[in-house]
Amino acid sequence: QVELVESGGGLVQAGGSLRLSCAASGRTFNIGVMGWYRQAPGKQRELVATITSGGSTNYADSVKGRFTISRDNAKNTVYLQMNSLKPEDTTIYYCNAKRLFSTDYYWGQGTQVTVSS
Repeated sequence: QVELVESGGGLVQAGGSLRLSCAASGRTFNIGVMGWYRQAPGKQRELVATITSGGSTNYADSVKGRFTISRDNAKNTVYLQMNSLKPEDTTIYYCNAKRLFSTDYYWGQGTQVTVSS
């Protein structure tokens, strides 16, 4: 089992920045892709950004150029630097980790991001 603990959410004004962190613990061997998703009330969870263990990244079009995902493999931690935040970025952000060569995946408990206009 893998436990993911997110931190760094909060309230910020439009145009501001936040940095989310997600630390993985437990059976973290063979963790492959890690990423961030978000889910607004009544909507499906959507991809924000992912990063492989080798550093390849993928972003949703809505955050390209504003958000940057990064990873520290030694610390089993993934980060999401969010700049130029917009009110529409307001929602709960969830960390995700997938194990290599397996269908196993894990979710964090979520962290609230609120952007005021």
